[in-house]
Amino acid sequence: MISVAEARARVLDQLPAAPREIVALAEAWGRVTAAPVLARLSQPPSDVSAMDGFAVRAADAGLGARLEVVGNAPAGHPWPGTVQAGQTVRLFTGSVLPQGADAVVIQEDTTADGNFITVTEAATPGRHIRRAGQDFAAGNPLIPAGRRLTARDIGLAAAGNHPWLAVHRRPRIAILATGDEIALPGEPIPPGGIVSSNAHALAAFVRALGGEPIVLPIALDDLEAIGAGADAARGADLLVTTGGASVGAHDLVQAGLAQRGMALDFWKIAMRPGKPLMHGRIGGLPVLGLPGNPVSALVCAVLFLLPALARLSGLPDTAPPEVTATLGAPLPANDHRADHLRATLHESADGTLVATAFQRQDSAMLRLMAQAGGLILRAPNAPAAQAGAPVQVIRLESLGL
Repeated sequence: MISVAEARARVLDQLPAAPREIVALAEAWGRVTAAPVLARLSQPPSDVSAMDGFAVRAADAGLGARLEVVGNAPAGHPWPGTVQAGQTVRLFTGSVLPQGADAVVIQEDTTADGNFITVTEAATPGRHIRRAGQDFAAGNPLIPAGRRLTARDIGLAAAGNHPWLAVHRRPRIAILATGDEIALPGEPIPPGGIVSSNAHALAAFVRALGGEPIVLPIALDDLEAIGAGADAARGADLLVTTGGASVGAHDLVQAGLAQRGMALDFWKIAMRPGKPLMHGRIGGLPVLGLPGNPVSALVCAVLFLLPALARLSGLPDTAPPEVTATLGAPLPANDHRADHLRATLHESADGTLVATAFQRQDSAMLRLMAQAGGLILRAPNAPAAQAGAPVQVIRLESLGL
């Protein structure tokens, strides 16, 4: 058996980012940039007023100065003339500063008298003016490559005059559930059978991380059916199977995929739950074989599918982020496998994050997995730990899962 860290490194090895495509800005939220986004213009493009007020020559706009209003310049309608001595032009927020003016007197600092104003607070050169290019200049980098676009990024790209963006195509993840005993929700359940939950959970997992799930029909415990499932996954960026990855008499995924030319990399990990994790490649199609137990499948998805999706999306392929918490209840010594304990999370009165493992950790108990706030990480051969001891935790809710 290999370690979780080694297995993750081997899963990610030579896993390329999905090809780039061009999408409309309105469709780019949540996508990952495939190239830097550079400003196509300066923002603002001209010197503009930051306030409602009057464009003046500061030298003429001392306290008590009386100025003639010679023009009006709403935003989007620049005044074409030049401000002369003793003159002013009415401005509004966003109005272009006319030639000859070097300051703005806000309307609250004036009194009006017909076509004249009297300045009640002296102007200062440059005051209340947003200079051309103050936000960014044409050619400035706005958004780096490899960033998942937020609503703020979309606004910035729009301000930079980008109607289209180059992004990575959404990773296509083919999901193949296997087993004679499973049926889709709502379908007749065979004698001794169960409802299939893995494919639906994994499809939601893939969507939450920006991928495109392709849920294939359930493959029975038959070599040809499993091979046909692999055939249907051609064109995907990754094939994820669930169930049948071990070496029992009815665990036929390895053999079925081998008939389609899969080169097996590994299939046993020193971890719990999820020991029978499989990884290989059918030509250019990487394969990740998850256990059939639903908790095992989801824990392995967090540890291996999450960073794989990140790399395929064009993001850094880091391990799931960990935080430090304190134990809410003692834990016994661990054995030779890394353990991932489903746990509740809450904050104590002093703000400390407290993680309490469920007493039952059966890998078929999906209800507890759904209720878990996180996974407590226990290293191989970790000694017993008392309540209050520090532990590392993966917060499931922070992953959006």
